[in-house]
Amino acid sequence: MSLVETFFNSDVLMSAIPALLRGLWNTILLGMMSIVIGVPLGLIISLVRLYAPKPFRLLAVGYIDILRATPVLVVLILIYYALPFLGVRLSSWASAVIAFSIVMAAYSAEVFRSGIESVSRGQFEAAAALGLPFIVTLYKVVLPQAVRIVIPPMTSNCVSMFKDTSLASTVALPELLKEAQDAQALYANPSPLIGAALVYIILLWPMVRLVSMLEKRFKNEKAH
Repeated sequence: MSLVETFFNSDVLMSAIPALLRGLWNTILLGMMSIVIGVPLGLIISLVRLYAPKPFRLLAVGYIDILRATPVLVVLILIYYALPFLGVRLSSWASAVIAFSIVMAAYSAEVFRSGIESVSRGQFEAAAALGLPFIVTLYKVVLPQAVRIVIPPMTSNCVSMFKDTSLASTVALPELLKEAQDAQALYANPSPLIGAALVYIILLWPMVRLVSMLEKRFKNEKAH
C-alpha cells in the first residue's frame, strides 16, 4: 500500500467521521467543563496564596506545587482507580472532570499569582488612600489589570487542557483520540488517527494564533 492509502485513506476517513464527531463532542465538553471549573478555582487559590493567613497560604502553595509536579495521567488514575478503595466510586466523566479541573486550577493559580503581583503596589496604596476596602480594591482596581496580563498564558493553558483530554481514554471515556484508536482497530488502518490529528489542529490552531496575537498586542502596549 502507498503512503496515501495507508495514512490518508479517504474511504476509511469517511467511514470514521461519525465516531470522530462523537469523540470531538466529548473532547469539547470535557475541555470546557474543566476550564470553567478550573480557572475560577485557580483564582480563588491564588488569592488564598497571596492574602490568606500563613497556614492557608502554605496549603495553597502545597496544592499548586504538588498538582503542577504530578502528571495529569497519574491524577486521573488515582481518582478513578484509587478512590474506590476508600469507598468513593466516580464515573468516567466525573473522574475526568475532577482530575482536569484540579490540575487546571493549579496552573491557573500560578498564572493569576504572577499577574496580580505584576500590578504595582502603588495601586493598593492609592486605593487605600481613597478609603476603598481591600476586597473592592481587588475587584475594581487590581484584578482588571491582572486579567489583561494573564490572558495569553491562560489561553496557552486552555490549549494544553484540550490536548490533555486525550488522556481520558485511560478511564474509558470515549473522547476524540479514543474514538480514533477504536476506528483504527476496526478498519486496520491508521487514517482515523490522522483524521483526529487534523481535528485537533482545526480546533486548537485558532487558539494558538490568538495567544501570539495577544502577546504581540500587549507587548506593543507596554512599549508605548
